[in-house]
Formats: sequence, structure tokens, C-alpha cells
Amino acid sequence: MSNRARLIVPAVVACLLGLPAWAAENAPAPAGEPQSAVWTDKELTFVYQGFTTRYSCDGLRDKVRSVLLDLGAQKKDLKVMELGCSSPTGRPDPFPGVRVKMRVLQPADSPDAAKAADPTPVAAHWKPVDLKLRDSFTTDSGECELVEQIRQKIVPAFAARNVDLRTTCIPHQATVARPILKMEVLVPDTSKDAQQQGAPQ
Repeated sequence: MSNRARLIVPAVVACLLGLPAWAAENAPAPAGEPQSAVWTDKELTFVYQGFTTRYSCDGLRDKVRSVLLDLGAQKKDLKVMELGCSSPTGRPDPFPGVRVKMRVLQPADSPDAAKAADPTPVAAHWKPVDLKLRDSFTTDSGECELVEQIRQKIVPAFAARNVDLRTTCIPHQATVARPILKMEVLVPDTSKDAQQQGAPQ
């Protein structure tokens, strides 16, 4: 091996060994990065209007409640009430709706945090969420319109980032693929707040 080759080979090896450390230093912050936050009161009204899949008022209420918990609403303070329903329990309603009262985390330096009734900071972190309304691929694909409306009317009430909505809704027709709604939301990371999150209503 020539003298030049003897010098080049160690240099290349050193660069390759140093690559992981360099990449780690320059990689974006992970989803679990810490974030100071406060619990803030939120209210919203959600009326579903769709052509493909119909919901009963109690069915929509249960779905919305599940979505709110997945997105980080505090369970012990969550109230989801049926609104403007005209059909009997368990039967599809033309325009099922719900009224929501809840507490959600907002970054401590956000405008919403300034309005919090309790400004006490909470240790929190960003958590990835892939919103699934049902476990079955086939049934979930029929809820494209509901997923779109959740993105438009419910997600803005939360501190959410990197929101990714992928749908191809066609009225009166279930989509071939499951509608995708992914994002990162704020959740508490202390044991006390985790217990409050799972406390019974």
C-alpha cells in the first residue's frame, strides 16, 4: 500500500465513525421533548354533516369523547353532551351534534395560557397520535367525512403541531384507504398529572 493510501484510509474511517455523532447533534428534536404547559378551559360545539356514514347522537357522542381523550383532554373534567338531536336513542340522526366542555394543555408561553384559570405550570411533552376511530380497516374507511370535520372543528381547540391529514372523501362512497389524521399533541409527563388524566369522570 502506498504512503498516500495509508493516510487516506484512516481519514475515511474516522469520518465514518464520527458520522453518527454529527447526525445526532443536527437531528430535529424528538417528539418527547419537554414543554412547560398549563391546563386551559375549552368549550366547543360540533355538529356532524355527512353523506356517506350516518351516526346516532349517542354514537357520535361516544366517538367524539374518545377522540378528545386521544388528543389529550383531561378525563376528569371532560363533559360531552348531545346537542340538537331529534331521533330516538341508537338511531341515525340527520344532524347529530355534541357540546363539549373540557380542559386541555396549552404551551405556557401561548396566548391561550394567559387566560387559564389556574396558571400553575405543568411538565408536559409532545406525543405522536395516529387518530383511529375504529380498529377495523374496513369500517374506518367509511368515516372519511367525520375525520375531515374533526380536523376542521376539533383539532384547533388543542395545542397540536405537525398535523397531517390525508383523505379522499367521496360523498355516498366509502374510501378505498383508511383516512389518516396524524399529529403531535401535548400530554402531561408527571405521575400526578398522569393519574388525573386517567381518573374516572
